[in-house]
Amino acid sequence: MESLLLSLHVVAGILFVGPVAVATSLFSRYTPVTATVDGAQRVERSIDTARVLHRITHTYGVLAFAVPVVGLVLASVQGRASEVWVVVAMVLTALAGGLLALQIAPLQQQALTAPDDGAQLRRLRIVTGLFNLLWVLVVVLMIVRPGSSYV
Repeated sequence: MESLLLSLHVVAGILFVGPVAVATSLFSRYTPVTATVDGAQRVERSIDTARVLHRITHTYGVLAFAVPVVGLVLASVQGRASEVWVVVAMVLTALAGGLLALQIAPLQQQALTAPDDGAQLRRLRIVTGLFNLLWVLVVVLMIVRPGSSYV
């Protein structure tokens, strides 16, 4: 049972969190920005690509909820749910999920509906970088397992 849960946890992380990390990182590159050319304002970049990346962010973000759920079940089955590294990983995962749901997805939607000169994209890039950093920290915790009672 542990092997199955561990496999599901890792595969879900790769298949669901991975695309969210990539889509959120690429979104700013393709999001429309306004530019003034010869006194006329025009929108540049690929809005269709940005829409697809936003849809990937939303859809895979919802699917990624499976990763902490399976992780919690696995930690419980292994008797590790109270280990510090698991608790810290869960807190970081909750923070990443909160950033995705409360900051990244709404900021992406706003950037799609009301393009500006790129100012809103700077904030989105910062939040997205923090989101991806949180996931890197979670992966490091999963590998290093500081304070683990198992070798």
